Amino acid sequence: MRKIMISFGGAMVIAASLHAQQPAPAPSGQPAGQQPSVYMLGNPLGLPINPDPKGTFNPMSSNVKVYGAIYSAESCSYDPDRGLIVVPNRGVPQNVQTNNAWISFLNHDGSVHTARWIGIANPGPQRTNSTPPLILNEPLGSDIVNGVLYLADRDGGTGAGDPSVSVVRTFNMKTGMPGREYKVEKSTGFNDLAIDKAGNIYGTVTAMGDNAQVWKITPDGTASIFFQNVPLVAPNGVAIDPQGNIVVVNIGNPDVITFSPDGKVLKTEKAAQAGNDGLVIMNDGTKYVSSVQNGGVSRIRPNQAAELIAQNIPSAASMCYDSGANQLVIPMNANNALAFISLK
Repeated sequence: MRKIMISFGGAMVIAASLHAQQPAPAPSGQPAGQQPSVYMLGNPLGLPINPDPKGTFNPMSSNVKVYGAIYSAESCSYDPDRGLIVVPNRGVPQNVQTNNAWISFLNHDGSVHTARWIGIANPGPQRTNSTPPLILNEPLGSDIVNGVLYLADRDGGTGAGDPSVSVVRTFNMKTGMPGREYKVEKSTGFNDLAIDKAGNIYGTVTAMGDNAQVWKITPDGTASIFFQNVPLVAPNGVAIDPQGNIVVVNIGNPDVITFSPDGKVLKTEKAAQAGNDGLVIMNDGTKYVSSVQNGGVSRIRPNQAAELIAQNIPSAASMCYDSGANQLVIPMNANNALAFISLK
């Protein structure tokens, strides 16, 4: 049971919320009340919600459309194999409940394909007792490379005296199984991440001064600061361009900075607005930048000034490119929704 504070006309009321999802029945021969030692993935919308051991599943009627299932999403990625939009839901903060996040699949039109794929089990024993255990606390940035979902998650931060620690968690996009984790003890949390062709992970720390950082994690797990301080000013979104360079957008100013793989600043472009978060780079080098503070989406064509192609999107966070529908998909953070911009 979880207590929720609800405001009615300025008065705060405590309401009790029960988890509607019931635990899966225990396999034959297993003691009643003991959670099954099985790693679960959610079914598409239909029944049963929990995967049926017998393999039966009845999909929801095709004339029913569902829009939603998104809660506090900071980023999204596109799965070209499924043709679906992959959205990490952060759930509640670590100081409220740990291991509360989940992953949703959405169709091109924004309707829900799978409400909870990773994270169908409730936080607590259902997740930690599964085989393998599921840990997904509060994911921010995401990326899918070579069939692997990378998430900028974190451990800790549950209260005073419990420091937050960056953890990049990976999941197999075919099976949903957890993969390797990359913990960076000296970083309190990555905001966004990007992975190059060699498997190096680049993660941003959105801060000022020497704490404004981009970290690099090599495939063997070695972590080091790739770049810090100016021209980084609260760096947020990061992506890899077609030439293999690392491109970072700042929240603190409109700068879009391109770094070479050896950490040299190659060029600095300007978005049409400051306060930026999301970054998508097309094959021809065109960049799309979303401003989480000012709500606009800038298009920066190679060697051209930025132009606004959309405005006034609340909390336009770390967007992704849905190549199957040729559109930008923009999570809207606390608005618990996604914005779609067609590029056709």
